[in-house]
Amino acid sequence: MPYPEYICAPMRQELTAAGFEELKTVEEVDSTIPTSKGTLLLVLNSVCGCAAGTARPGVKLSLQHAKKPTKLTTVFAGQDLEATAEARKFTLPYPPSSPAIALFKDGKLVHFLERHHIEGRSAEMIAENLTAAYEEFC
Repeated sequence: MPYPEYICAPMRQELTAAGFEELKTVEEVDSTIPTSKGTLLLVLNSVCGCAAGTARPGVKLSLQHAKKPTKLTTVFAGQDLEATAEARKFTLPYPPSSPAIALFKDGKLVHFLERHHIEGRSAEMIAENLTAAYEEFC
């Protein structure tokens, strides 16, 4: 059973206000991730306070870097169930994890932060990890 929208809405807005496009359907995921040109950042958003509470601010902070992804996308784990399941197909061989952050280049996964890379880390630490990946791939 998905989380109620009223719980997720502020967490969705935190990313959409920063320019992220929500992928809410399997079709949106399939027409976006594998065919993307350049770099695409995918945030598997979550209600988890212990990890998502720093993941979203860390991602937003990373976007202040000179090099950054050309496209920003997000799916919401625990709410957009089918879209999240489809997005996770593109993050294999990593097991399902939320929150999680994936960087793709020309439709191929090149960098991935699993929940255990996020939980217990500050927004600044998450941003540092991402900006290093942007330097390499963007």
